[in-house]
Amino acid sequence: MFNKFLRENKIAAAILTVLRLYLGYSWFTAGFHKLTGGFDAAGFLKGAMANPVKGPDGAMVFSWYVDFLKHFALPNVDVFNVIVPWGETLIGLGLILGCLTTTAMFFGLVMNFSFFLAGTVSHNPRDIFLGFIILTAGYNAGRIGLDRWVIPFIKKTSKKGAGHEKAKVSA
Repeated sequence: MFNKFLRENKIAAAILTVLRLYLGYSWFTAGFHKLTGGFDAAGFLKGAMANPVKGPDGAMVFSWYVDFLKHFALPNVDVFNVIVPWGETLIGLGLILGCLTTTAMFFGLVMNFSFFLAGTVSHNPRDIFLGFIILTAGYNAGRIGLDRWVIPFIKKTSKKGAGHEKAKVSA
């Protein structure tokens, strides 16, 4: 019942728009500050490796993630120095404009969980909770936004493309 409310109700669309704008502003400003103020992920990555998330017994909880940081992220820090600020900025724009909202929120959740696995709590629990609400709402989260036009256009275009491919195959 709650799922149906989130996915179909116009009042829910208005509430989701407020949540979306709030999260979008947070993502956009975080990314924009990194883009304009200079950003180097190396310090964060080294800190996450030096002080990993530990359980009550003192053992690393996410040793696989520390291995990922050590063997992939840090050697490729130049790539992360680009994708983190641009990713945050684009997630923010997508949420603010209501354009490809569920895609933006999916990638926002991926980033939130990445920060969380690295041991950064901050506002991540709140953002993850709100992000799952927006993701669950699907199209309705962007109904008051560009998704109102973008999603039907994508569906129409992809159907035309699929029909064009079928015509080629049968010819």
